[in-house]
Amino acid sequence: MNLLLRASGLIDALNRCVGRLACWLILLAVLISSGNAVARKTLNMSSNAMLEIQWYLFAAVFLLCAGYTLLSKEHVRVDLIFSQLSRRKQLWVEIGGTLLFLAPMTVLILVLSWAPFVDAWASGEVSANAGGLIRWPVKLLIPLGFGLLLLQGLSEIIKDVAELRALRGEQGTVP
Repeated sequence: MNLLLRASGLIDALNRCVGRLACWLILLAVLISSGNAVARKTLNMSSNAMLEIQWYLFAAVFLLCAGYTLLSKEHVRVDLIFSQLSRRKQLWVEIGGTLLFLAPMTVLILVLSWAPFVDAWASGEVSANAGGLIRWPVKLLIPLGFGLLLLQGLSEIIKDVAELRALRGEQGTVP
């Protein structure tokens, strides 16, 4: 169990690091958006690439922070029912929800998003807009983000099982 908890700690550290770095992408997006707006209003010029990079940065923040959001326990929950359960039952709901919903959904999206990324990369796909950007980096964000979310789900299961084992040790009974 100690090895699994160390792996969980590494996954947590990875998602924490990615989440903190992604915060800087928000600042970058704001600066690009502001600069583009100023250039459009004062110099009467704009760039499709600047508009698209804002979209890419938003996608990066949204997708790369999904694992960090799970780590921070900030995903939507139905606390009305959940809060009424014992801690042991809450842990079982968390484990069941991760295994029945989060894991299959993330694996499905990972599998379905990989081919479009590979196709965009192999073909050098570029935006149809004049001056647009290459598309493979933003398409890579989908499997990358859902991969981080899947890893964090695994980390949460490890921590939940460890807590269940600790609770069992305290009570001396099998859950």
